[in-house]
Amino acid sequence: MHLAQLNVAHLREPLDSLTLADFVAALEPINALSDAAPGFVWRMKGGEDPTDTIRHDYGDDLLVNFSIWESRETLWNFVYRSAHLPVMRRRLEWFHRAAEPYTVMWWVPEGYRPSLAEAMARLSVLRAEGAGPEAFTFREFYDSSEAASRPAAAEVRK
Repeated sequence: MHLAQLNVAHLREPLDSLTLADFVAALEPINALSDAAPGFVWRMKGGEDPTDTIRHDYGDDLLVNFSIWESRETLWNFVYRSAHLPVMRRRLEWFHRAAEPYTVMWWVPEGYRPSLAEAMARLSVLRAEGAGPEAFTFREFYDSSEAASRPAAAEVRK
């Protein structure tokens, strides 16, 4: 099993604003860092340009990051033990403070690539029901054996 993760953020201003210039400038190096990180499997891209963001129908101000990792440890190391951390620490300069969960994780079979709609549905489950094997966070984490026993995981494996 691999660990899927989605995080979303509401932009304070449009991506082409001066306020977000440092964030946009960090997209290419941080995306390259994630793509080369140990344990990285896949990330949804918005296009071929390294600064292209994922296009969706969830609102113009919603920025989406969606990726798959080999394990909790490899995702943790990228998020909190790499050059990603100083950029993440600046998030309140660029994004509104989230009043509800903005990140969700769940286990997927190796080789499976969930859709963005599935990822957003997982975030909705976390927001509505709290953490469980189908939708969880670093703080309230469920290992892959707990998730694999769930019917939703079995359906995906077919």
